Amino acid sequence: MNRKLIAAATAAVTAAGLTIAVALTTSATAANSADPALLAAMARDLGISSDQARDRLAAEKVAGQTDATLKAQLGPAYAGSWLDGTGHTLTVAVTDPASANAVRSRGAVATTVKHSASALDSAKTKLDARATTVPDAVPGWYVDVRANKVVVLARSGGEQQARTWAAEAGLGGDVVTVEASTEDPKPLVDVIGGNAYGVPGGGRCSIGFAVEGGFVTAGHCGSTGGRTSNPGGTIQGSSFPGNDYAWVRVDAGNTPRALVNRYPGTVPVAGSQEAAVGSSVCRSGSTTGWRCGTIQQKNASVTYPEGTITGLTRTNACAEPGDSGGSWLTGDQAQGVTSGGSGNCQSGGTIYFQPVTEILQAYNLRLVTTAGPTTTTPPTSTTTTTPPGGGSWAPYTTYATGAQVTYDGATYRVIQPHTSVPGWEPPNTPALWQRL
Repeated sequence: MNRKLIAAATAAVTAAGLTIAVALTTSATAANSADPALLAAMARDLGISSDQARDRLAAEKVAGQTDATLKAQLGPAYAGSWLDGTGHTLTVAVTDPASANAVRSRGAVATTVKHSASALDSAKTKLDARATTVPDAVPGWYVDVRANKVVVLARSGGEQQARTWAAEAGLGGDVVTVEASTEDPKPLVDVIGGNAYGVPGGGRCSIGFAVEGGFVTAGHCGSTGGRTSNPGGTIQGSSFPGNDYAWVRVDAGNTPRALVNRYPGTVPVAGSQEAAVGSSVCRSGSTTGWRCGTIQQKNASVTYPEGTITGLTRTNACAEPGDSGGSWLTGDQAQGVTSGGSGNCQSGGTIYFQPVTEILQAYNLRLVTTAGPTTTTPPTSTTTTTPPGGGSWAPYTTYATGAQVTYDGATYRVIQPHTSVPGWEPPNTPALWQRL
């Protein structure tokens, strides 16, 4: 059943400027493809039903595509975008009221503001340039497209320090606002999220997303040249502080897959379409499992004890030590890897992630994706080791070098020891199996 475009067009001139309300078009086909467990997690953490979660994902997918189109079309008049609390109405801010028609024609809400997105980003860059002089009272700063301001966070009693610091960067109250904050962000080091891996020097972090040749993760989990374990690999590049990203080239025999651990089961990764502010987002982490929230702001900077990280995305999804480096997705679209933040999953908190597109661009990497949504739930029984000599191939079985199995009428021999999972059938993994 196709949904009709809900054309609720209301034109009004307000103090904020021209506002036009037009709902986004959603697709029943896209909505029905959502993973049931993902929908259940969204329903739990966002306080909505599974049907509402399904409908929201479909609307958010349309919103992401619409925003990308308008951003390119509007050029310097583009001033950012965000979704409402339901995830269905996309607002696009413009600096020129004449651009409102272009926004309306794409099924979004238009509002005129003073500062363009590029002007806000430039203002924030001035603060980023003064990261080495940031007062202890300032835990972070970010671009708030809803407020059309750069927000500087200040701990209790530090508001004037924050204002002075911003003024020293050449920024006034027309573009900067100071907000009280209790945040105390820290990188989630010696932790595990997504699938666990061992970091150099001991401890654990988590795989963010599979890329061709390896995976991406948080930069604070290890320096360039360091060795990882389970899966074994070498850190090819790492940036922290300043950024918080790294990529690991895995050893032969480890196969990157377009999947994220959902605890239990997996969800597919189909691409990396950036989600709008206000979109739902879910995070994978082995300490607290699969947790969901919404994107609050983008282009945020936070100051950890090790230094300032810029260009992060700010969310209200919770995380705890043990979740660092893990995957963030909106639907089946990769968004980023866990950096750090404040709070926990009992009282709530603010968690930041490093956008995945920046990591891919920085190291010229290609995300491993899958076209269709598939869900794999591992069995609860322990894996068994199959000795050489026979038997049919089966998932979740440990195969030693030389083991022989049959699959689809053919016989195969193991050339790399491994534990099988769905998708690693012998014909699909020539690096693991030799056909006899």
